[in-house]
Amino acid sequence: MQAWPYPLWLAHRGAGKLAPENTLAAFRLGASHGYRAYECDVKLSADGVPFLLHDATLERTTNGSGVAGDRPWSELSRLDAGSWHSRTYAGEPPPSLEAIAAWLLRNGFHLDLEIKPTPGTERRTGEVVAAACRRLWAGQDVPPLLSSFQPEALAGARATAPELPRALLIDTLRDGWYEEALALGCVAVIPNYRLVDAALVERARADGLRVLCYTVNDPAEARRLLAAGVAGLITDAVDRFSPDAARVVD
Repeated sequence: MQAWPYPLWLAHRGAGKLAPENTLAAFRLGASHGYRAYECDVKLSADGVPFLLHDATLERTTNGSGVAGDRPWSELSRLDAGSWHSRTYAGEPPPSLEAIAAWLLRNGFHLDLEIKPTPGTERRTGEVVAAACRRLWAGQDVPPLLSSFQPEALAGARATAPELPRALLIDTLRDGWYEEALALGCVAVIPNYRLVDAALVERARADGLRVLCYTVNDPAEARRLLAAGVAGLITDAVDRFSPDAARVVD
């Protein structure tokens, strides 16, 4: 297997508990804790601009309402995506993928980019996001890892930019998930951490797949997963784990 190019520890949605998730403020806070790799969610505006947001709707993490994918970027970019978290972040806007890419590349950081389509736009979202990543990371040694729970989104990404690495996210060990990851040409699988054990890691490695896992906030679980041989730990607890100590957990 080729050397894995991504850091072991990834900050979930930036530092998405200590700051408003999926905002540049969260990424900057993660960096202040020493993190060099991040996970975040991307979807499309109504006019096809990739931007960061987890939910299909706007209510939970912005002052907007309704389906995010129904709104043009000119409207979405003016929303407040920070006040819901705390007054400190009032006025923080939802960032475009282009803005996040510029910040990551300027600092030499890495990204696990979860493709989070508005329902019904799975393939198109994968296609557009992959095309954007190909352009934004052109000439870079380490492109973003494109991940998704939606196989159709990964299929769209593969059709558009087959050279970009892909990972299948899974929350249950449903029938056929492993074969699906192989058929999509994935380089990794990213299960819920509760599903991961040494046997799964060994099976995956035998087929050339790495195993990452989400969302690991407990030190005992982190130790177990490191002993099992996972290649990545996605965490909310950026203030509890030191990403510089590759095999040491606080």
